Amino acid sequence: MRFIRDIYASAKANGRPVVSFELFTPKTPEGERTLAQKTLPTLAALEPAYCSVTYGAGGSTRQKTIDLVQSIQVNFGVPGMAHLTCIGATRDQIHALLLEARQRGICNLLALRGDPPAGTAGFTPEPGGFRFAYELVELARNVGGFSVGVAGFPEGHIECREGKHVDWQRLKEKIDRGADFVITQLFFDNSFFYEFRDHLIRHLHVNVPIVPGIITILNASQIRKFTALSGASIPQTLIDKLHELGDNDEAVAEFGVEFATQQCADLLRNGVPGIHFYTLNKARSVSRILANLGIAHSTSAAHTRNAVPCSTCEAAITSTSQNRTPTDREQHVPHRHQ
Repeated sequence: MRFIRDIYASAKANGRPVVSFELFTPKTPEGERTLAQKTLPTLAALEPAYCSVTYGAGGSTRQKTIDLVQSIQVNFGVPGMAHLTCIGATRDQIHALLLEARQRGICNLLALRGDPPAGTAGFTPEPGGFRFAYELVELARNVGGFSVGVAGFPEGHIECREGKHVDWQRLKEKIDRGADFVITQLFFDNSFFYEFRDHLIRHLHVNVPIVPGIITILNASQIRKFTALSGASIPQTLIDKLHELGDNDEAVAEFGVEFATQQCADLLRNGVPGIHFYTLNKARSVSRILANLGIAHSTSAAHTRNAVPCSTCEAAITSTSQNRTPTDREQHVPHRHQ
């Protein structure tokens, strides 16, 4: 399978954005069947450049993550990326997992500090383990045979009390230790991403792909939960629209497709190397967004109607594309966990 760093390099040369998807390991046998028989075939038909698989809080899905990544590669021919965290494992255990991943044909990793299990007070390093994501990057580099990505936070990491510029400097350290690309935390106002990207390029001299992570809005409670956990902000216009739609999940999902379509279109106009979609193991919204953007490959997605222009979307996204100069654009020079 291809290294993700090479995927971004080839896409830059060809002038085509990289589309990729994040999945998680289901908790039930029914969820596993749905993913294998419905969701994955639909997403694979969209011809993503790669798919990533998350690592449960506390390292709870470590083996399932490796299994699912291998399954995606073998059964669908799509390069996979395994999330790897510091949580719940010693250095030796992580080293053994890297060797297993490499032996099973997995050559792409997203190195994250990770989230502690629900109900715990906060992050505590495992005795004999790692405290920081950059240590995972270094270990993967020493083991060899991997392309390694890391997470970036356009609004700063929720636990970084010193402010976003300090957090971005810590991201630079992960890149200096050998990370090949950055995938961002979710955000709903593109101006946060542009400020983040421009600071990394202009002031910290980062020259790896900086990839926006985009989530599709399925219902209001979901978004409130995710933003509370991540620290990402919700524009007031978006809050008002979700309040207006209330508990009508169908209407919220419809609006979510329109919002994400316009958000992605603005990002693509401003030179991002691609879009990484947090799919939540759902294919329908992502299929429609890609069709709206004109970059879908599947027959089913190609028949989706175009998104209706939405004034709420435009106001919330806060595009600055009208005034940006070419030097502000991505020079091609993750997930939520530090």
